[in-house]
Amino acid sequence: MNVLHVCANPKPTEESVSKQLAAAFFGKLIELKPDVELVNVDLYDEKPPFYSYELYRAAWYPVFQEGYEISKVEEMSMNYASKQAEMFNEADVLVLTMPMWNYSVPAIMKAWMDQILCPGLTFDISKEDGIKGLHKIKTVVLLAASGGVYMEDDPRDALSRQVRHAFDFIGIDDIEIVWADGQNPMFFMDGDDRKAMALEAAVEIAEDVAELDLTSIADEVAVD
Repeated sequence: MNVLHVCANPKPTEESVSKQLAAAFFGKLIELKPDVELVNVDLYDEKPPFYSYELYRAAWYPVFQEGYEISKVEEMSMNYASKQAEMFNEADVLVLTMPMWNYSVPAIMKAWMDQILCPGLTFDISKEDGIKGLHKIKTVVLLAASGGVYMEDDPRDALSRQVRHAFDFIGIDDIEIVWADGQNPMFFMDGDDRKAMALEAAVEIAEDVAELDLTSIADEVAVD
């Protein structure tokens, strides 16, 4: 099993609830699957560039204009995206660790998603065939923490919606979410209890991931 872990939290683990969720998740997963191949990407160490006009041309002009040849500058603009997409396409499971900032994903995570969700890298697109994923990812696990409390389908929650819809676009509809909310002690007195429940949920999701049948994934990719 190949797991790509992308983290968008600048805090050390002892101060970061989302990183503590990741520690619980991976502790259990590696216990159950000691041969797991884990690739960690800390976005504060491997910062993604913002989406540029050159990257847009390199990614989309070949889709719009048959025979379009990208320039050297456009090719260079895809260096980060190509490297990250290669790791993405080799993964069976994607784990995203992040806090909620201003009701959504941290900007650095959005920048990473903009880089890898790119035609010709992680999916193909055409009028005839629509969207076809070039990856083999079965599941996305979202490990999140927030100061506020958010109910399911809360209209303020742009974080899980962003993740769910972005990856559903390229054919990944299994999104598992572990969320430690209510972590702002100024307004919520039960933050520790909420974190404890989220840590238990992270372990349970790891147990589910350890049991994934990856053979079928390889077969589907081979058929495509």
